[in-house]
Amino acid sequence: MLPKLVPVTDIKRKATEIIAVLQQDQETLVITEHGREAAVLMDVTSYRMQERKLALLEGIIRGQQALAEGRTHSHKEVMARTAKWA
Repeated sequence: MLPKLVPVTDIKRKATEIIAVLQQDQETLVITEHGREAAVLMDVTSYRMQERKLALLEGIIRGQQALAEGRTHSHKEVMARTAKWA
């Protein structure tokens, strides 16, 4: 689904109304200025969820890179290292 385009003038005139709709619908808006995409506006809940997903994906990528570079440990090594935490 494509994000809804909203002119910056609408944001200036109807900010409170637009924020209420964002919170209810959790739909991302693309703000345009002079007919061109200029910024993105989203509700805080969606933003935080997106940040968590991004952090998870970055962790997966780091793990894949470590695996490709041979930076791995056996189960026995991990158990030995973590035994001292218990």
